[in-house]
Amino acid sequence: MATVDHNSQAPNRYDKEGQMDENGAEVKSQVASDGSVHKGEDILAMQDLDPALNAKMHLVNNAIDEIGWTNYHWKLFVLNGFGYAVDSLITLIQSNIAAPAFKEFGSVGYANGQNIASYAGLLAGAIFWGFGADIIGRRWAFNLSLFVCSTAAIVAGAAPSWPSLGFFVALVGFGGGGNLVLDTTVFLEYLPGNKQWVLTLMACWWGFGQAITGFICWGFLVPKKWNCDLDGEACPRSSNMGWRYVYFTAGALVFVLSILRITIVRLKETPKYQLTEGDDAALVENLQSLAKKYNRPCSLTLEQLEACGKIQGTHGESRFSLTEFKIHLSGLFATKKIALSTTLIWISWTLIGLAYPLFYVFLSTYLKVRGVTGPTDPYFVWRNYTLANISGIPGPILAGILCNIKFLGRKYTMVIGALVTMAFFFGYTAVHTSDENVAFSCVIAFCVNIYYSCLYAYTPEVLPTAHRATGNGISVAFNRIMGIVSAVIATVADTRTTVPIYLTAALYAAMAIVAVFFPFEPYGRRSS
Repeated sequence: MATVDHNSQAPNRYDKEGQMDENGAEVKSQVASDGSVHKGEDILAMQDLDPALNAKMHLVNNAIDEIGWTNYHWKLFVLNGFGYAVDSLITLIQSNIAAPAFKEFGSVGYANGQNIASYAGLLAGAIFWGFGADIIGRRWAFNLSLFVCSTAAIVAGAAPSWPSLGFFVALVGFGGGGNLVLDTTVFLEYLPGNKQWVLTLMACWWGFGQAITGFICWGFLVPKKWNCDLDGEACPRSSNMGWRYVYFTAGALVFVLSILRITIVRLKETPKYQLTEGDDAALVENLQSLAKKYNRPCSLTLEQLEACGKIQGTHGESRFSLTEFKIHLSGLFATKKIALSTTLIWISWTLIGLAYPLFYVFLSTYLKVRGVTGPTDPYFVWRNYTLANISGIPGPILAGILCNIKFLGRKYTMVIGALVTMAFFFGYTAVHTSDENVAFSCVIAFCVNIYYSCLYAYTPEVLPTAHRATGNGISVAFNRIMGIVSAVIATVADTRTTVPIYLTAALYAAMAIVAVFFPFEPYGRRSS
């Protein structure tokens, strides 16, 4: 990556791999003046139009590579993964408790209200925590989001009415809505370049969250002593505590996870955020402290960073203003290539945000029309549900392997995941038995997570650091908007038609096409 030579003595001069040196020989690596060799190339290079920031980012990436993978990264992998698990947990829980709660409150109101409330909260949370993480930093948002989510979940279990439950369900979504934004952002900004593929692997925690949901609901929504007969007349609270126990248990679990984040990780501000803030001294101290703790080398100095010059402002005059938002938004369209990348990413999140829930909205009615009846015993209902959710765990593992293969990379791993998922959605039209339904559900859960997990990782990898959380948050927000749309469709549309299955498959084909045209390939390069 080329830099501007602000100072002839600056120790940050290097040649770009793949270019020709003054003797006509191809440069094979990037060599710093201290003699260390760094083969990594930064993804955005000069795309951000700020040579000083570009040069400093390269030095920071070199330092992170020099430190390498440590036990601190293992902690982040696990505790950031909790955020993935919580996101899937809270989304599925509200859909599972909606029917018994609606019955208890007299079946008065909007039956799909909790689904819409949850997605509305997730939407607001994605925008709030994403934008907030670019304003005040990753650390505070990272530490607070799960605490808000856990508190709201516990209170939701004590809701006295259908509207009040909707409010607290939305608040649960608001607290958890920033997890997909913050967890990938924080983890990525500490990762050495040759380990960025682990960001894809981290999505396996999403499957764990789904599986945990299945086990909690299996435990509390099956026993008759805690659940009303949904076909009966009366459903008093004393006979219908199952769904409340689900929320109490989930809230307590998330609360424990929020405490573990603070006590085990003790997250400092990420070095790349410190860089965009112009806090070079704190950045160097942060990385030097990490290196010292794990007995790793770190040759980065404050003098090296200062020699690169002063970066352009990444904030407005007021952090909490419309101007601030415009700065972060415009940074996502700084060049034609970055603008194309941002646009295609948002399209991808929108497409999968519609395709995935739309299929499941229509699935049960579609199967009934075809005469496919599932088990009536609650034990087998929840067993099948849990099997399908567990099947999603290996998907990100395979995606992590594929995206680290040179001729596939992130882009073509997404293409493979989308096309294979499309094929099985088309195959669903051949389902005639309950066992076939379970088998296809498990396979689709596996395949869709190949695409989903890679998109989770790709999004923050190619966004510029100063605006990463905002861009990531808007991406997730588009996904949540489509979740709300699917809930409305479920209420007003004819759910007996087979068209949604073919439409869903076509949407995955569109995702594959979009992935081909992504302008950046992160394989072998480092986030900027």
